[in-house]
Amino acid sequence: MQQQSLATQCRAVIMAGVLLTASTIAMSATAGPTFEQATQLEGTALQLNGAGTRFKFVFKVYDMALYTPKKVSTPEELLAQPGPKRLSFVALREIPGTEIGLAFIKGLRANATKDAVQKHVGSSTRLIDIFSGQSKLMPGDTFAMDFVPGKGTQFYIAGKPQGAPVGDAEFFRMVLNIWVGDSPADFKLKEALLGQVSKPIR
Repeated sequence: MQQQSLATQCRAVIMAGVLLTASTIAMSATAGPTFEQATQLEGTALQLNGAGTRFKFVFKVYDMALYTPKKVSTPEELLAQPGPKRLSFVALREIPGTEIGLAFIKGLRANATKDAVQKHVGSSTRLIDIFSGQSKLMPGDTFAMDFVPGKGTQFYIAGKPQGAPVGDAEFFRMVLNIWVGDSPADFKLKEALLGQVSKPIR
C-alpha cells in the first residue's frame, strides 16, 4: 500500500514538472524582453510589432523584436509592407558565432526556393561571414538587422555596423521568413513577432 502511494506521488511530481516546464516555455516564448516600443530608422518611425524568445528544445537562445512602420498580424502583410524594418536581438546564452550564422542560413534555405537561394548566395555568404567572424556571443550581447529600401540589409553586432549593407528587398524577405515563414525557427516566436498573442511584453 505504501509502495503504491509512493509511486502515485512520484507520478504526480513528474507530471507537475512537465506541466510547469511546458507552461514556462509557452509564457517565455511570447513574453520577450523589455524592448523599446518605438524607434527611428532612416527618418521613418517604427513601432514594436511583436517580441518573444527563441527556444531550442527547452533552452532560451535569444530574445527578439520586430519593428515595422505599421502593425501587421500575418506573414503576408509583413512581407508586402513597404518601408524600413528592424530585427533586434539579445543573446540569452553563450552562442558560438558559427552556430548562429549557420542556423540563420538553415532557416533561410528552409523557407526559400532553390532559385532564390542561388540568386542571393552572395548576401547569404556575407551573413554567415559576419557571425562566423565572432568567436561567440555572450548573454546580454546584442545584434540587429536593419532593412532600408534602396540600400539593403545592414547587420549590427553590439551596435556596430558590420561592413556595408547587402542584398535587396527580396533578400530581406527571405531573412524575415527565417522567423515568419512556413517553417519558422520557432512557431511560438513567430506568433509573438506577429502580435498574435495577448500576453504583454514584460
